[in-house]
Amino acid sequence: MWEEFKSFISRGNVIDLAVGIIVGAAFTGIVNSLVNDLIMPPIGYLMGGIDFSSYFVALNGEHYANLKAAQDAGAATINYGVFINVVIRFFIVAGAVFLLVKQVNRFRTKAASAPPRQEVLLEEIRDLLKAKAEG
Repeated sequence: MWEEFKSFISRGNVIDLAVGIIVGAAFTGIVNSLVNDLIMPPIGYLMGGIDFSSYFVALNGEHYANLKAAQDAGAATINYGVFINVVIRFFIVAGAVFLLVKQVNRFRTKAASAPPRQEVLLEEIRDLLKAKAEG
């Protein structure tokens, strides 16, 4: 059983998956900081100091100063401002992943554009045989 576990864990796919999860977790922290610290403050400033995360509707009909006060009072709330922040984060992550995949595909295309040497030689042999048969 130990040998089977070592074989499983040492497969390339498992290692790649583990690295992807670790990098993804770190990337999440970067995206959260990007949204909360760099993107949302200017948007809030342009909209008159509005912080999206403080937008909510208390379902009991009462007015609360902020979301924390409503939650502390035990009121059920619809936190649509938090949802707006999550949507913005999603688009940032999707854009970053798109740019990353686009660059990786561009590098792969460059590497794959030159055919292997043996293919080139086989094509030359084919062309010589074809020319010999025609002439």
